[in-house]
Amino acid sequence: MDTQADTRADTRAPDAGPLRIAYSPCPNDTFVFHAWAHGLVPGAPALDVTFADIDLTNGMAERGEFDVLKVSYAVLPWVLDEYALLPCGGALGRGCGPLVLTREPPAAGAGGLTGRTVAVPSERSTAYLLFRLWAADLVPGGIGEVVVLPFHEIMPAVREGKVDAGLVIHEARFTYQEYGLHRLADLGEYWEDTTGLPIPLGAIIARRSLGPERLRALAEAARTSVRMAWDDPSASRRYVLEHAQEMDPAVADQHIGLYVNEFTAGLGEEGYAAVRGLLTRAAAEGLVPPLDREALDFG
Repeated sequence: MDTQADTRADTRAPDAGPLRIAYSPCPNDTFVFHAWAHGLVPGAPALDVTFADIDLTNGMAERGEFDVLKVSYAVLPWVLDEYALLPCGGALGRGCGPLVLTREPPAAGAGGLTGRTVAVPSERSTAYLLFRLWAADLVPGGIGEVVVLPFHEIMPAVREGKVDAGLVIHEARFTYQEYGLHRLADLGEYWEDTTGLPIPLGAIIARRSLGPERLRALAEAARTSVRMAWDDPSASRRYVLEHAQEMDPAVADQHIGLYVNEFTAGLGEEGYAAVRGLLTRAAAEGLVPPLDREALDFG
């Protein structure tokens, strides 16, 4: 399996060899896709796996690369002409939202960010959309400058005073205190309090050109891979920790516990409502293009 991000355009016919898939090395993705990637899902098509962080896979999707990708739900308005949203395999949930962190205790609350510089990992992410929606509601006068930094550079930049605040995701929920940082806001709590819906984070998309029958087969393969991971969590352990690099195994377990849940096995009515709600609110703020209601339909 290819472990390097590959940005070459994929011009193969849909049936030519294994499906090219790109997903992150994060524990939730490797846990979900372990069985399928290792040929353990009966009848599932073979996969040629590329590991890449979600900011890279978002760009791959916009360029039309790969057959199947894990992307942010925030990028869907730009890619749904070519890709279909699969109803399983992705990440939604509760209590798992992005955090806004500062170096000093947030005595002034959200208002302390007025005119300030904030580092974000991507402008094509659910985290960024949630941050902008939160700031529009709660930061009078608005944020100052937004700086895009690689995810691993954000907490050090906040700690060293290079930026006033940082927007962080994933395992940073469990590690930010090691950097001496303080939580200004939990954007997941903001979203759930204002909508009552789960937070839509990462989506699985596949080429529409594969056709409805193959898309349904891919969805079933993803769903089966999730269920196999749940049935025998130890089977994926080596794969998860190998690609989690230096992450503490306990943090990897917390990561999986937060991001792999009933919405991973199937979006369901509530999951689709969350996705539509996020993208509708973001479009109203001019953050993403408007999305036709039927664009999320599968099959």
